[in-house]
Amino acid sequence: MKPFELIPPIKDYIWGGTRLRDEYGKESGLERLAESWELSCHKDGESIVADGEYAGKTLSEFLSVHPEALGEHCTEFRDFPILVKLIDARDNLSVQVHPDNEYARKYENDNGKTEMWYIVDCDEGAELIYGFKEKITKEMFRKAIEENTLLDYVNRVPVKKGDVFFIEPGTLHAIGKGILIAEIQQSSNVTYRVYDYGRTGADGKPRELHIEKALEVTAVEPPSRKYGQPEAVKMPHAWRTPLAFCEYFSTVKYDISDYLQFSSPESFFHILVIEGEADIYCENHEDAQSEDSRIIKLKKGSSVFVPAGADPCYIKGRCTIILTNNVRRNS
Repeated sequence: MKPFELIPPIKDYIWGGTRLRDEYGKESGLERLAESWELSCHKDGESIVADGEYAGKTLSEFLSVHPEALGEHCTEFRDFPILVKLIDARDNLSVQVHPDNEYARKYENDNGKTEMWYIVDCDEGAELIYGFKEKITKEMFRKAIEENTLLDYVNRVPVKKGDVFFIEPGTLHAIGKGILIAEIQQSSNVTYRVYDYGRTGADGKPRELHIEKALEVTAVEPPSRKYGQPEAVKMPHAWRTPLAFCEYFSTVKYDISDYLQFSSPESFFHILVIEGEADIYCENHEDAQSEDSRIIKLKKGSSVFVPAGADPCYIKGRCTIILTNNVRRNS
């Protein structure tokens, strides 16, 4: 099996902008392109195979025929474990929280949500919300919601390009306006809104809040995880920056200056191109000379699925990619 491109479903939310269309080549008739689900087998929006024998089929349909393409580590999960998004926040997202597996499966028939944010780009002065500034009680949390003072308690973090945040279930959070994010997450679509700036939906009514559920699942203390810019490691033809590692995903950023070889015996890979252009070849980089050996031409916004056990490949060109897999080590 060889790598193939994916076409993402697009989500139109009231806070979304147009950068995913204008800068990343995402196609949609929607006015706002808030999110593109670059790698998804979730029922609320599935990635589509772009080319080859399974062109036009969902990624789930491909995997139902070729379950071996997942790799050995996916067998312990009841569902495809990962969802990768690009998120363009023209306006502030709601202040929200996600439950863990136990709660989500009991009350929502879905998975919990562990996620990671990589700041692809942001406006000067942009900030996001990451947990509470200090520990409070559940009673204080409820009172702050009722009295519209919740924003007095949250931890506002100024951001810059390249920052990374790991968001465990129960962490109160919100993406701020003017931020473009790559989100790598557990496959789930469960979100409990706590505060939404008094906005209304398409029906003219205030958007639904989920106060009682949020009160049950939110950790009312500052997050223990550090955030900021991880250290990059120099390779012969690229810089490698580990971004996040957990039981659901391992994510690394590569800034490629010439070429990067890769293979996937244990897990599928997902490649998301956030800068530059390159080509994927399935030959040794020293031997490839012809157009016939090139299988995918990468550009900014390209999304590629690499099946486990695929032929050894390499990326040749100058680009920045986010590579996500399900390997159990930070590799």
